[in-house]
Amino acid sequence: MIAVLLLLILQPGPVSATWSVTFENSDPCGLKGSSVEFRCSYNYTDGETVTNTAWHKGGLKDKQWKRFKLSELPSYQNRSEYIGDQQHDCSLAIHDLQDNDTGYYYFRFDTGKYGRHSKESVYLSVTELISARVNPDRVRAGDTVTLECTTSCQLPSIVWFKDGRPLAKPEFQAQTEDAGNYACALKGQESVLSDPVALDVQYAPKKVTLSMSPSGDVVKGNLVTLTCSSDANPPVTQSGYRLYKDRQFISSGLNHTISDVQPGHSGLYHCQAWNNIGDFVNSTEVHLDVQYGPVNISVSMNPPHIVGGSSVNLTCNSAANPAADNYTWYRGQLLPAPWSRWAQDR
Repeated sequence: MIAVLLLLILQPGPVSATWSVTFENSDPCGLKGSSVEFRCSYNYTDGETVTNTAWHKGGLKDKQWKRFKLSELPSYQNRSEYIGDQQHDCSLAIHDLQDNDTGYYYFRFDTGKYGRHSKESVYLSVTELISARVNPDRVRAGDTVTLECTTSCQLPSIVWFKDGRPLAKPEFQAQTEDAGNYACALKGQESVLSDPVALDVQYAPKKVTLSMSPSGDVVKGNLVTLTCSSDANPPVTQSGYRLYKDRQFISSGLNHTISDVQPGHSGLYHCQAWNNIGDFVNSTEVHLDVQYGPVNISVSMNPPHIVGGSSVNLTCNSAANPAADNYTWYRGQLLPAPWSRWAQDR
């Protein structure tokens, strides 16, 4: 028997190097005007030295898919920033995102031996905050309000602003001071806000006041106007105001004018306000004090009948506001009665 020995001789030759590019976020989504980062790492065989790194964007040219170096694209000048290194970090940042930044991105690195393109790509979606929503957008004080921010991206964290100031919670019980404009933004990109939406908080009248013009002394015969006002949402209409004098209804409306004020108009006035929310709300009372000079002057004598040599008290009475504080007395010379003159002629 003859034995056959086969000898396999391995000849030295080129061997495929082991390398990889890994994207941590292969489908990032960024807001227009904000910044986005592609988190990326790469590896290669020991002994190699990285000599060059570059990011490319894929696109069609002459109906063929090609990769264009970002550093050579004018639209990316001063907006793309390589934040990796020439060892294992290949991260990229793109600032001030624009609509046409949407697309596929590739990483390439060169060593002294090889030039390698990433086999996979990063697909970037650029979007805008579609809408900020206040639900519901019209409430009464005490009702619950929920803020919603929607976009085509799956955003990790949303922050809210009211009239430009940060808001702690997206759900709350509305109070009068919560009325205003609300906008949302991506956390970390607060400079890019959604269009604002308004919250209308309705409430019953408060700070109901009754004012009088003129506000000082009111003299008989002059004109005086009583005006009711309030803070309410919706505002109180003309028919929502009522005026009372000494708790008796006088008229409806915002203003009540007395063109020829008389002493009988003196008294305590207050108004009520109502705007279909809650009950009527009363103002504080305003005192109308009509001033006038003495009228109905009369003199009384006590005792009413006297004899010579006795004492008598004379009293002067009048109606006045303010009350008369000074009286002047006169003693008149009475003419004789006709029969007395006839007797003297006899």
